[in-house]
Amino acid sequence: MPPEELLNALRTHLLGAGAYLVSAGDIRMLPTEVRHDLPVGISIAVALTPAIIADITAGPTPVYAQEYERANRVLDGLGQACVAFLAARGYRAVAQQAVSYQLDRATLSTQLPHKTIATRAGLGWIGKCALLVTETYGSAIRLTSVLTDANLPTAAPIDASRCGDCTACVDVCPGHAPTGQLWQAGLERADYYDAFACARTAKGLASAQGITHILCGMCMANCPWTKRYLAKHAAVSADAC
Repeated sequence: MPPEELLNALRTHLLGAGAYLVSAGDIRMLPTEVRHDLPVGISIAVALTPAIIADITAGPTPVYAQEYERANRVLDGLGQACVAFLAARGYRAVAQQAVSYQLDRATLSTQLPHKTIATRAGLGWIGKCALLVTETYGSAIRLTSVLTDANLPTAAPIDASRCGDCTACVDVCPGHAPTGQLWQAGLERADYYDAFACARTAKGLASAQGITHILCGMCMANCPWTKRYLAKHAAVSADAC
């Protein structure tokens, strides 16, 4: 099967199973050991329910925590569906879970974040709050990724922020985690975002709501790109009434 036809078939398969965005990126510039010596990363995104995100006004809500869990379950199923699709055609493929259980507690990082694959696959850029930002859904998405040797056409990577002078996430962050510096590929995370301040604050906010996950959502809900997604959905809903 020609590469473009293979990618289109895979994308159709995954969109039919609940994915919202699917793209492939060249990851050969990343260390061999973190990518299992595989050259292509497939990024899969699921959008979060607009009404739930719109209700995040002072920190995480129990309904948002449920939505987070739902999206992760969908993504893990999509990752396995992607692997099965490629394996049936003779390719190697390794799925990464939506929530990594290999988090380094000392650095609050993983060896190969889903958002790194997403930027390589051209789905979006890293915002000042360290979330992936997409033009269609803002940062109101959850991600997973699959690594493969399938001969897929790869998208042009996004190597620089498109946030410009916007400081919405910086201004609203209750933990003052973003420094305000724009992301670019290769920049150390600590230069633009304090993961420990974020985790500490999010844990406190979540605990106050009886939520066991470390969640906040304030930066996501207040991103102008996310608000554009929410407004578009609200307009469609209003037209349907």
